[in-house]
Amino acid sequence: MKTVTLLSDKRVPALGMGTWHLGDDQATRAEEIETLRLGLDLGLTLIDTAEMYGEGRSEELVAEAIEGRRGQAFLVSKVSPHNASRKGAVAACERSLARLRTECIDLYLLHWRGNVPLEETIETFEALQRAGKIRHYGISNLDLADMQELWSVPGGPAVACNQLLYNLARRGIEWDLLPWLRERRIPIMAYSPIEQARLTLNPKLIDFARRHGMTPAQAGLAWLLAHDDIIVIPKTARRDRLKENIGALDQRLTQAQLAELDRLFPPPIGPRPLEML
Repeated sequence: MKTVTLLSDKRVPALGMGTWHLGDDQATRAEEIETLRLGLDLGLTLIDTAEMYGEGRSEELVAEAIEGRRGQAFLVSKVSPHNASRKGAVAACERSLARLRTECIDLYLLHWRGNVPLEETIETFEALQRAGKIRHYGISNLDLADMQELWSVPGGPAVACNQLLYNLARRGIEWDLLPWLRERRIPIMAYSPIEQARLTLNPKLIDFARRHGMTPAQAGLAWLLAHDDIIVIPKTARRDRLKENIGALDQRLTQAQLAELDRLFPPPIGPRPLEML
């Protein structure tokens, strides 16, 4: 399994599993759990969730999926902005720990920027880290101005990653935010890496994938996996799709293929507002 190294030198899988909307439908719950378990079997040990997902139902589903296998999983969860205060983040973390049925979250993220000062949130993350409630902390959906402010906050430069919307159709971060993060060795965790499956319907990507012997999903994921500092977290509720996603690890794109994708899905030619889903 290809890995990405966090700033703390912790190595995590470059391909993990997202869980947004998992746990929302009882009719698909069993298949969702089996999909997560198969992912663990196949080395996709990084599982991303959040307190916001299904108001905790996603965390509860993850707990069921990893029962008896906690040591194999690298759990990522996120605190919502309105809970990111000193008291609020501690209480939110305790609730997530209870739903996940674990004593420690491996990586705890601020889901997006809210009204609570970043200094207060990071100070609380450090306290949770000292208490053994979380191992690493990071942020999500923070743009360049936010990151520059974060860097002036005590503990800010210790963030493990920035989780961002990033895929072939959403390349705006490449103009300024991604280079800034790379200068500081902060990995990206790319969510919605195939645009919630919409990229798999894109005629340009379908044609590219057909000519190069892969599926559109594999092409989109392989483009992200070609970089050494990007963690990719596609969400799927089905085992067959999970196996397809894992196949992207075998698609080592050549420089010619990467250049072709640049022509089909051009990088930004100027600054853009940070995109979110």
